[in-house]
Amino acid sequence: MTERNVHVPLGERSYNIDIGAGLLAEAGARIAPMLSRPRVAVITDETVARLHLDSLRAGLAAAGIEMTHMALPAGEATKSWPYLSQSVEWLLDQQIERGDMVIAFGGGVIGDLVGFAAAILRRGVRFVQIPTSLLAQVDSSVGGKTAINAPQGKNLIGAFHQPSLVLIDVSVLGTLTERDFLAGYGEVVKYGLLGDASFFEWLEQNAAAMAAGDVDKRIEAVRWSCQMKSDIVARDETEQGDRALLNLGHTFGHALEAATGYSDRLLHGEGVAIGCALAFEVSQRLGLCSQEAPSRVRAHLKAMGMKTDLRDIPGDLPDADGLITLMGQDKKVTQGTLNFIMARGIGEAFVTSDVDIDVVRTVLTDALA
Repeated sequence: MTERNVHVPLGERSYNIDIGAGLLAEAGARIAPMLSRPRVAVITDETVARLHLDSLRAGLAAAGIEMTHMALPAGEATKSWPYLSQSVEWLLDQQIERGDMVIAFGGGVIGDLVGFAAAILRRGVRFVQIPTSLLAQVDSSVGGKTAINAPQGKNLIGAFHQPSLVLIDVSVLGTLTERDFLAGYGEVVKYGLLGDASFFEWLEQNAAAMAAGDVDKRIEAVRWSCQMKSDIVARDETEQGDRALLNLGHTFGHALEAATGYSDRLLHGEGVAIGCALAFEVSQRLGLCSQEAPSRVRAHLKAMGMKTDLRDIPGDLPDADGLITLMGQDKKVTQGTLNFIMARGIGEAFVTSDVDIDVVRTVLTDALA
């Protein structure tokens, strides 16, 4: 089985992303060279702990590394102050020092929360991301964005804190539900849509096999996504410019997540997929891209069995103005102006504040009808 590696070049904060199958068994060998003493503290969630913690423990023990762990409840609600305090205080109880290593073992929620805990513990301890969901493997585990949610919106409290290593074992994806896998795929397809039409074409041909379990195609899709993210993060680590491109689909998606109460009605990656379709629809109505582009985006998402339209979200949604108000809470607002990620075509996204809000309102009104 091929292993692939992506290097994230950030000077003294540089690190590698190792991608392959069966890498949990090698976790100890890969992490040991970074440790000042042979012990690590692992924070995970209850679902991942049940499925995969024994494998990680065995992989660490094989290199003589002792592991202590804490399992938090699974779900978006864990990305909050109470669990952040619990995590930091537990790490202090474990006597984690600056030279020690914390491991975030789980999906995006755990990665974001534990990364933030590591960022503020003793003003910064090192951590390793071992992402277990497709969404975390291709997106949230890479790039050093760590955060918790606030009542006012997602990820509004956080820090940039790069991991020391990202260890991606695609074998663990086999335990994801189909819905969770496809939600993660929303972030994969985003990369093709924002900056690489050839990747989108590859996905049109290979994503069905990848979803069906083709390990090599999973490794390749994760590698391509991580490489694109790495290139953007290397240019713009703290999101002053280019990095905002990674938010394609997120302005709409975050508003929809807020509208559904960050609940199981809509998973993050599902919101991103619907958001990408809406962003292309708005781009087309603004005359930025051809009519074919949004149709092709929707056709691919539908072919994958994904949510593509507002009517695919169960329950009631706010009206167009209500959604626009929620969009205004987004982190991409600068000096009161909402920045949009629009597209001139597939693989050609750009950031702009010059979007006629009436067009957005019309697209949302049509989508809600």
